[in-house]
Amino acid sequence: MKLAGIESADLSVCNGAVTFLQSAFWGSFKARFGWSAGAFKVHWENLEAESMLLISRRICRGLSFAYVPWYGRGLSSGPLAELAAALRRRLPRDTAFIRFDPPWYTEADEEPPPPQKPFVRAAADVQCPHTVLIDLTQSMDEIRAGMKPKWRYNAGLALKRGVIIRQSGGVPEQDLKSFYALFEETARRDGIAIHSPDYYRDLFVHAAEWPGGGQELRLYTASHEGDDVAAIVVLLRGSEAVYLYGASTGRKRNLMAPHALQMKAMEDAKDAGCLTYDLFGMAPNADPSHPMAGLYFFKTGFGGKIIHRPGSWDYVYRPLVYRLFRSAESLRKYLRNFRKKLRTP
Repeated sequence: MKLAGIESADLSVCNGAVTFLQSAFWGSFKARFGWSAGAFKVHWENLEAESMLLISRRICRGLSFAYVPWYGRGLSSGPLAELAAALRRRLPRDTAFIRFDPPWYTEADEEPPPPQKPFVRAAADVQCPHTVLIDLTQSMDEIRAGMKPKWRYNAGLALKRGVIIRQSGGVPEQDLKSFYALFEETARRDGIAIHSPDYYRDLFVHAAEWPGGGQELRLYTASHEGDDVAAIVVLLRGSEAVYLYGASTGRKRNLMAPHALQMKAMEDAKDAGCLTYDLFGMAPNADPSHPMAGLYFFKTGFGGKIIHRPGSWDYVYRPLVYRLFRSAESLRKYLRNFRKKLRTP
């Protein structure tokens, strides 16, 4: 495949993107939090022009980078490198590198083909490369049959024990406060970094105010005897539903509320016409030493298709500055994983 040209475009050209990470909605939202969002029409020989979202961020004086999430379906390393080179003259002069998260993937235990030189494996992934996709074109009975028996049992057990699930749309101020309190507890327990409360509230505001709609954010909260014990945030957009965030308290874990939340969200997404439910992020396998091993155990219990993407890869424009940034990013990743291990029982 040969690149025929690229042209700057209005962000609206990304409204029809297949994935939310390439959508105008997502680019506009990230622009609220320090990123610059730009759109391009990319022309490949003998193909219709397609949209591409690119976001960029200044790290410090004299250093910025660009990021393209999940663009390049059907491409290989050569065309992707050609695109990265062509984009350089359209980016700020202080851009040290451009990072791609290629969307190509493999299933089960097969490793996805990584981009080749001149791409460099990023020191840290932006999007988690590994996930589970639930096929919502099946009946709910078929979806339940694909789950581990214990997961089916736990989802029903939560309701039998009095767990109540409420679904909030729009901008649910009170439920968002409850969600964030649970999220803070989850972050302390699991050693993960989260944004400020304004980030999540603004995401709901942005979805509610987005011209013409096109996506819907839903907050599901599980409560028991008046106590909120777990919550999840799910994005519905076109044919996809994506589980973005989850939080729970360490109390009443025997109620199995997260299992019931996921089941309810899948049922609602199917009813809304979504074709897939993306559980969005976990370890690559069952290795118990991996920082995300618990997520692998939990999410694969719902059945579905395990997929692996190659992760984040960088095309370097300024090698010296990039090496300094990479060293700092590697150290940050090491410290974050080290703190997670300290919290592991």
